[in-house]
Amino acid sequence: MQTDVIGTGCAFPLRVQPHGGLATVSGTALLEQAMCVILATYPGERPMRPEFGSRLRDFVFEPTTTQTRRAVEAEVRTALERWEPRAEIAEVAVTDDPSGGGGLLHIEVRYRVRGTDEPRSLHLDLRTLPGDDVPGGAEVSG
Repeated sequence: MQTDVIGTGCAFPLRVQPHGGLATVSGTALLEQAMCVILATYPGERPMRPEFGSRLRDFVFEPTTTQTRRAVEAEVRTALERWEPRAEIAEVAVTDDPSGGGGLLHIEVRYRVRGTDEPRSLHLDLRTLPGDDVPGGAEVSG
């Protein structure tokens, strides 16, 4: 049922299967892959769709403060609601790295596939500056 609602598409990054065809994904794996692509693409990167993506990378050099967490939550929700019509976003929660080292935000997106009642969640990490403004790395991973 979920595959019918979501569909099947090329795996990202593109890769060739051993028999020579392109690798594909379907169902919630395809949907979550698309959500990660939306969040990792900066507006302006795609010439034919200059508004596509999210400004999540704008937060890489921000300290991990309450204000940053709230802004990341808003950006994730806005981007996914705009660009991924197959997902109904229920909640976006951004929390600090539990190790206490700072510089890492955990993003949890709770959503439902439209047309189903099954709750799902997607977990991502965003590397930022620690709260004391020490230079850090730039990475979004899921």
